[in-house]
Amino acid sequence: MNDQLQLAADAIQNASALWIGAGAGMGVDSGLPDFRGDEGFWKAYPPFRKLGLNFYDLADPRWFDDDPQRAWGFYGHRRNLYRATEPHAGFQTLLKWANRKASYFVFTSNVDGHFQVAGCDSDRVVECHGAINYSQCTGPCTQDIWESSAQEILIDEATMRASQPLPTCKSCGQIARPNILMFGDSHWLSSRSNQQHQRYQQWLNENRHQQIVGIEFGAGTAVPTVRWECQTRCDVFIRVNPREPETSSGNISLAMGAAEAISAIDQLLE
Repeated sequence: MNDQLQLAADAIQNASALWIGAGAGMGVDSGLPDFRGDEGFWKAYPPFRKLGLNFYDLADPRWFDDDPQRAWGFYGHRRNLYRATEPHAGFQTLLKWANRKASYFVFTSNVDGHFQVAGCDSDRVVECHGAINYSQCTGPCTQDIWESSAQEILIDEATMRASQPLPTCKSCGQIARPNILMFGDSHWLSSRSNQQHQRYQQWLNENRHQQIVGIEFGAGTAVPTVRWECQTRCDVFIRVNPREPETSSGNISLAMGAAEAISAIDQLLE
């Protein structure tokens, strides 16, 4: 492991451009729940165990039509939690590394907005599955995406149902929803994410002759968007994952948590 950490530090030190990727495992060290598997999800949300509903069942846009209090019970609780949780110190360390380079970009499947909270330039972040702090109409009646209200959503913790009033569309007054890509989602408005992808593609074009080193944290294989992106875009990459650290030959594997790995690499860089 020490050899792998040194290789990771050397790769970051020699990088011309830094690609930072993050899946759900990145937030675990901040104290966010680990939703891996039904047991992990039900440990965080016991009422859903009694109902026999798992993460995939609840991350379905139909709930906003069929039972909006159930839908906002799930997404409202997550929004409240993400806003109340401070990103762990590793985010700041990554930003320190990134600012030493000529250029960097963040590619994340997380919807919590924690990279921006930690100080990353919002124009250098792709949130490929959307963001919980932005909303849209459930219809949708328009293509508008707006920043969500700062008001906390009241949740009955015993039933995980949201209390009225629920967030509504600014244009038509019907129920609003987070601007997040859900499962089987034909109504997600992707314009905000598309703009992020356009800036990201421009960055890739500008750095196509540079040595892009990627470091990927907590991106699993169940929804492998971040892993695929890292493998496709980076000349060399470092995969940090305590459960699924496997990588191809020539790259670096660290079977560690995100905060632990960042701290260990930073000590070598300093």
